Amino acid sequence: MFQGKKVKLRSYENDDLEKVIKIYPKVLNTLVKREILPISIESEKEFIELSMKRDENYFNFAIETLDRDFIGRCGIHNIDRKNSVVEIWIWLGEAYQGKGYGSDALRVLCSFIFDELNINKVSLNYFEFNEKALKCYEAVGFVKESVKRKEIYRYGKYYNVVSMGLFKDELK
Repeated sequence: MFQGKKVKLRSYENDDLEKVIKIYPKVLNTLVKREILPISIESEKEFIELSMKRDENYFNFAIETLDRDFIGRCGIHNIDRKNSVVEIWIWLGEAYQGKGYGSDALRVLCSFIFDELNINKVSLNYFEFNEKALKCYEAVGFVKESVKRKEIYRYGKYYNVVSMGLFKDELK
């Protein structure tokens, strides 16, 4: 378990499935490029079971408040050990957004990446309409690096996908 000022990142537990199913569908439109379809309980169960197994190529964490309320999840994927770069992802339930939980979780996650995995650079992508995400990422120190123009269709129009990066000395 890794702890920040507001949150803990911990391994998944079997009873996290019902918590994920309760809050995940409401934020799905800000996370995936594919069609937004109903969540399969079986696929979420498989994700949690896979996340509970040790794998050096993927690290997935449940995010909970210091009072042990499950509020979201984050993880590391696309680990490029040769070039020392990883890509991360994070999501929080709507009720927990804009309250500093996301930036705290990202600081904890990035500290783990830099200090424990000895990675040089952390990268992420977000959809330009997700202003809360941008504010969170900038608060942690992420810097805009590139834009994939009109890459995602949501809410009746096309939006850009923005890539951001962070080095250890930029972490706020």
